[in-house]
This record gives sequence, structure tokens and C-alpha cells, in this order.
Amino acid sequence: MRTWKGDTNKRKTGCLKESEDTQGQRHMEAVLRNVACTVELLAVAAHSGVVSQWDEQTVSRAFRWATYCEHIYIRFHSNPVIRGVLEKQLQLTNHSLKEALPEYNEVSFWDLGRCQNLLLLWMLNNSALPISIMKMLFETRVSVNNINSDYEDVRGLCSQLIQCRSACKVLHRLLGLPTVGAEAQVQGEMLMERLGFVLSQNGGSRWAEDFLTSVLQEFEGATQHLCPVIAAALLTTTDSAAQTASQNFLLDWLQSQHGVLQHMCSALPSKLLADLAKKHQKFRDAFCKLLKKWASEMEYRINEGEWIHTAANSTVSFQKMTEHFLTLFEACPSIRTETEDELQALKISDGDFDVRGLSVWGDLLLALSNEAHSSGFFI
Repeated sequence: MRTWKGDTNKRKTGCLKESEDTQGQRHMEAVLRNVACTVELLAVAAHSGVVSQWDEQTVSRAFRWATYCEHIYIRFHSNPVIRGVLEKQLQLTNHSLKEALPEYNEVSFWDLGRCQNLLLLWMLNNSALPISIMKMLFETRVSVNNINSDYEDVRGLCSQLIQCRSACKVLHRLLGLPTVGAEAQVQGEMLMERLGFVLSQNGGSRWAEDFLTSVLQEFEGATQHLCPVIAAALLTTTDSAAQTASQNFLLDWLQSQHGVLQHMCSALPSKLLADLAKKHQKFRDAFCKLLKKWASEMEYRINEGEWIHTAANSTVSFQKMTEHFLTLFEACPSIRTETEDELQALKISDGDFDVRGLSVWGDLLLALSNEAHSSGFFI
């Protein structure tokens, strides 16, 4: 009799477990469908003319779904199993949307954590968005009828962004903030905060790399806007070991992204690059290595009488490269002798000629010497 009861209880327990597993599977399937539908909604908000028919109620529902995705991110970002399932669903959804909309920007797992911001940004960039909706999004007056609605959260977000940008511009004039600009400084600080949070989680390094990759994808085609943000992030004052770790991780990532690093060093002012080199040895080493790489890729054009960088669409000139070297030496005198000796050795390997146009290293040393004497900085 006891055995029969035990078997019955065992069967009941098994059925209960099977029921719980089935419910869990159904719940996960519902989550995946909802996330996929929200990503499709983002694509519509960014690229479809359908938004011309949206009203306040539609926008409200859209932001509720965006909020739902942010809750999903908060709940599961530290669960590697469910995170993997969500990432696989995002890949499938991104693939199908990319086929339908070639201009579509893929949504990453980390983007789920800022889904409302993405929705707002992509809506505002869609020319089909009705003026009435834009006025509602930027409305600053509180409506008695909507005081508890989702609209006020959106209005508050736009208002905060405008106020923050205005305040930064004022502070930039009053306090003489770094040459990266007020907007880039705010974005750089936000980047550091987010990166620090990601690194503090289990498996943070892999997730942090994914996060930076998503940032790079967001700035795709507009690297000139990303470079000042990275510079501002690296120049952010560090007062903790966590902040230092975040900057070191960003520097390591930057060295693996040769295109971004090269664009930074060719687009940013020499003074700003010198500040970065002075603060971070990793950046200093990478910058100096890149300058020597640029020099090795130059060829002398007899007709033009100057050294030209051979890469297509290059903005690197011999004069700019010389200025970068001088500014780097002035900011970091300790590397001057070592670099000069290395350039001299490269000149000797080219035949040690003192005739202009035969060795880029010889002409570079001459240019550095002439510029240094004329500016009162001796190399």
C-alpha cells in the first residue's frame, strides 16, 4: 500500500513538474514574441511611413512596449542562459528586418536596456512623424487630464535632454571645459557610467565588449561624432578603481578597433591627443605606433615635392604627422629620446641619406628639428 502511495505521489510530482516546465516554456515563448514585436515596432518607428498615422494613444502603447523590454533587460541581463536565448531571437529578428529594410540598424541585447531612448530618437529622425506628435513629445506644460499618463514621462525626457544640453553649453563658456565640447563630455561620462555597470556584472568583460560594439554600430557612418565622446570618456576624472578599470577596458577595446583609433588620431586636435597621451600610457604607445605606421605608408611625389600618404581617402599629411609628433613629445618628454633614436635607426636602414625625398624618416627627423627650433622646443 505504501509503495502504491509512493508511486502515486511520484506520478503527481512528475505531472506537476511537467506542468511547471510547460508553463515556463510558454512564458518564455511569450517573452520572445513580445521582444521580437517590439524590435519590429522600433524598425517601423525609424523607417516606415506608417508613423504618419500614429496618434497619442499609439505612441503611448509604443512606449509601454519599450518599457516592457527595459524590464526584460533588467530582469535577465545577469542570466547567461536566458540572455543567450534572447540574443538568438534578436539575431533572427534583425536578420529578417535587415532583408526588408536595408537601412535598418540592428538592435542588440544591450539596446533593450535603453529601448525608450531608442524609440524616441528613431521616431524624431523619421520625417513621416506628424507635427502633432512632435509637439506632444516636446510639450513641457503638464496637462491635468494626462498627469498620470505615459505622455508625461516622454515629455520629461525631452525636456531633460534640452535642459542638460543648454546647461552644458553655459558651463562650457564659464568653466572652459575640454575642447571635446559640452555634449561630447556629457555623453562620455554616460559611456563611462554604463561601461562601469556592465563590467561589475558576472561575465562583464564579454558583455562590455558587446556593449561597446553596439555603441560603435550606433555611430556607424558618423565616426567623427564618436571620437570626441571616446576622448571625453578617457579624460573623465577617475576617483575610484572601478573607473580606472573602465578606462583601461575602453583603451584595450580601442586598440583592437584600428579604424576608430586611426580616425581619432587623424580627426582630433593635436592638443586633445596630447592630453590623452599624457594621461594614458596605453594611448600614448598606440598613438606613437600609429604615427610611425603613417610615416611608413608615405611615398614621395616628385611632381608635388612632398610626402603623400598612400591610403585611399586619407586625410593624413606629412605636416599634420609632424605636428602630432611635436605635440606628443612636448606632452610626454620621456619618450622623445627613445622615439628619436628609433627614427634615426630607420633612417640608417634606408641608407642614411640626407637628401630630401629619399627617406621619410630622414625628412621627418629634419622637419621635427626645424619645427622644434622655430617654436623654441628642442628635440
